[in-house]
Amino acid sequence: MLNSEARYDESKIKTLSSLEHIRLRYGMYIGRLGDGSDHDDGIYILLKEVIDNSIDESVMGYGKKIIVQTEQNLVKVRDFGRGIPLGKVIECVSEINTGAKYDQEVFKFSVGLNGVGCKAVNALSDHFLVKSIRDGQCRAARFSKGVLQEDKTSITSEPNGTYTEFQPDQSMFPPYQYDQNLVEKRLWHYAYLNTGLKIVFNDTLIQSKNGLLDLLQKELEEAALYPLVHFSSEKLEFCFTHTDNYGETYYSFVNGQYTIDGGTHQSAYREGILKGINDYAGKSFNAHDVRDGIVGAISIRINEPLFESQTKNKLGNTDIRGWIVSVVKTRISDFLHKNDEIAKSILRKIATNERMRAELQGVKKEARELAKKTSIKVPNLKDCKCHKGDKTSQGESSMIFITEGQSAAGSMVTCRDVMTQAIFSLKGKPLNCCDEKINKIYKNAELYNIMKALGIDESIDELRFQKIILATDADVDGLHIRNLLLTYFLKFFESLVLKGHVFILETPLFRVRDKKRTFYCYNEKEKKEALKKIKSNAEVTRFKGLGEISPKEFGQFIGENIRLTKVTVDEYKKVPQILQFYMGKNTPERKEYIMDNLL
Repeated sequence: MLNSEARYDESKIKTLSSLEHIRLRYGMYIGRLGDGSDHDDGIYILLKEVIDNSIDESVMGYGKKIIVQTEQNLVKVRDFGRGIPLGKVIECVSEINTGAKYDQEVFKFSVGLNGVGCKAVNALSDHFLVKSIRDGQCRAARFSKGVLQEDKTSITSEPNGTYTEFQPDQSMFPPYQYDQNLVEKRLWHYAYLNTGLKIVFNDTLIQSKNGLLDLLQKELEEAALYPLVHFSSEKLEFCFTHTDNYGETYYSFVNGQYTIDGGTHQSAYREGILKGINDYAGKSFNAHDVRDGIVGAISIRINEPLFESQTKNKLGNTDIRGWIVSVVKTRISDFLHKNDEIAKSILRKIATNERMRAELQGVKKEARELAKKTSIKVPNLKDCKCHKGDKTSQGESSMIFITEGQSAAGSMVTCRDVMTQAIFSLKGKPLNCCDEKINKIYKNAELYNIMKALGIDESIDELRFQKIILATDADVDGLHIRNLLLTYFLKFFESLVLKGHVFILETPLFRVRDKKRTFYCYNEKEKKEALKKIKSNAEVTRFKGLGEISPKEFGQFIGENIRLTKVTVDEYKKVPQILQFYMGKNTPERKEYIMDNLL
């Protein structure tokens, strides 16, 4: 007989209000909560949802200035658009599926089409205030956790527009803080995509006159091999050049939304570049030869964007492919016919790529043959059952831990989730790739096996895991191995880092316990706090390596409460200089830096 808790009857069926649903299933609306250290954290999604409304007003020609302020955890956004119709202020910020974004005459190229964004901000904030100013009248509504607290109407001399301020709910979110650099970078994207728009962020003016051209020039500077190819119209803008780096890098946007995972518009853009260059040259170049080393940006504006989730990271519209390919192909071909020197630079780059690919063919064949002789499977890989690209929800949760040696791998293999967590163990310190050419990594068994394990030996589009996690010891050797792996990814598979696939596993440095309680501490501060709680008879263990943590303990550090630090790149142009400074040949400058900073 089943107990009452397991019984499935009418009493178990619940209907949630929209407010309850947002707060209970926040992941559907903002992804994750986060502490503000990563640009995908929920507090930045909340900010984006509010600013998107102001941007939509600007796109429709109402208001060319937006003021954004962050004061500790309080965010303020003021635009100078039309203002929300006064009679619908409360509904527009609290009732799902309410808004004017369904009307194509009122909002032509809007990001927010589902009537959800601002309501989610309201529901997930312990303080939310909205003011709408229209023709001398102002209506202000104040909420807490989505519940109306105050509603006032007054006369004002302020210019038309909407003012919103909010503070993310501190009872839901972990201790958080807005990173001013991350906010500013997001605001610059808005400026690049809306030329002429003035955004004032904490008294700093953010404005672009040349759109995506400004974006790539700021990111690349001297790294560009030739002046940027640029085209702009009402619905489509694109820009690209080549660099000496490997792989492809794209910044893609839909109606002002940064689609970090690309989508149909990005794939159509890549195809258009290939066809445009082939059309100009009258040849059929290999796609890899044309696109290797390319850095591009594309922005489109469409009426009905279909995103794969509420966080809008990937576009799914299939009907747009044809016209994007056609326009990109035609404009590039025309541009190259009119700019002979740039066209010659592109053809020289393609010729270089062709030679490199020809050299690699033999090296890849030898590597594959050697791998077959060694093992049918990738050595030192304990694979999982679900992978990125599978038609299962678990595939998007897949991750691979690259560990330092067999002892650490042993603990992780025992306690991992076999459905989504794979383990690859290194045999020793990998090759320093900083000054090596790409053919060298195919000749190196360890680095080739990493490629095979990840599925990127032919193309990074075949990546088998959503997250690549570097799990090394927190000592000098472990940090050195971590840097060697980061050099490998940044040098040859840079877009994996730029797309947010590479992470560092944080594991505890200390275990503080007595007979009743155990605390795992990730730094000295947490250790001191744990010692205060235990007070006396505390046993303190310092973990020197991952292998010292028992499998039973390790499970909680790679489970639900896993702590990961995403590897990010602030500016594309700085990557080669940083790699060369830290991982290149020894120089007097690096020696001086080490001596000055050695503790």
